[in-house]
Amino acid sequence: MALKLTSLAALAALPFDEIIDVRAPSEYAEDHIPGAINLPVLSDDERAIVGTIYVQQDRFLARKTGAALVARNAAAHLEGPLADKDGGWRPLIYCWRGGQRSGSFASILAQVGWRVDLIEGGYKSYRRLVVGALYDDPLPHRLILLDGGTGTAKTRLLARLAEAGAQVIDLEAMAAHRGSLLGGRPGGQPAQKAFESRLAMALARLDPARPVFLEAESNKIGRLILPPSLWQAMMAADHVTLDAPLAARARYLCRAYADLLADADLLCSKLAPLKTYHGAERVALWQDMARGGDFEALAADLVERHYDPRYIKAQSRQGRAPLTRITLGGLEDAELDAALGQITAAAG
Repeated sequence: MALKLTSLAALAALPFDEIIDVRAPSEYAEDHIPGAINLPVLSDDERAIVGTIYVQQDRFLARKTGAALVARNAAAHLEGPLADKDGGWRPLIYCWRGGQRSGSFASILAQVGWRVDLIEGGYKSYRRLVVGALYDDPLPHRLILLDGGTGTAKTRLLARLAEAGAQVIDLEAMAAHRGSLLGGRPGGQPAQKAFESRLAMALARLDPARPVFLEAESNKIGRLILPPSLWQAMMAADHVTLDAPLAARARYLCRAYADLLADADLLCSKLAPLKTYHGAERVALWQDMARGGDFEALAADLVERHYDPRYIKAQSRQGRAPLTRITLGGLEDAELDAALGQITAAAG
């Protein structure tokens, strides 16, 4: 049976025990339905082999070769990841277009006795929904941006808002990047399509009647671009501005970037590109601070000389008054929690 996807919200509520992506690992890595596991019926190399036979030799031979490979891989999945599934287990399966790969695997699982469903149109039908939500249609949500200079604990405040029951989108977590020159995380960023999948599914789960809080960002987080429907909504969104003393921001940044501060060589390499903006002498001074462990002084100087001037310039172009401005004396959790009421009250 083929299931037609009508909305991302409906996908999130489907009554299946597992969503299985049977495409090759490289296809899955580029993007997949969030939560789906990858049980490829053809590896990347096997898919290339079958494709070459199909184009250069004989279509029948390609189908026969592909069928043999699918059968071997299906057997490995049955004896491996699926070995503990009981008779009541119900999977939803998809491939690129809902064709031979997913159909072949579904047929085998159905013969075992499982109730198997396919996604009509496969991944492409899902991707059309993502594009519709993030490229074609305006967002139905009311966005509230947490705005403020680098180190004003915007990301931490988002987490506290989520814990308090507010609707939150953490773009930096989805993008696996903290949004600054030094913001890269181990493992790197997802592909653009995978980032959009995370974002679209997260938005689909939210109630448009309630405000959604997210951090004010530029239109790029690392190398990932915010899709147009979201970016247009952010440009028109209300915002709450956060202020904090420079010393408090420096201390907070040392906590937030503790992983980077643990590797002085890596930190120095990430500082090197700033020569374009501040010259070799200034960057060398920052690198000496990093090697000497003078991290709070380094953070304060980076904020004062690099980040704040750019933030002030961006604010001058924005021209919109905030819903409220919250001044934090420090950035410990107790004080952040005390600000939550102000933020939610301003959001209305």
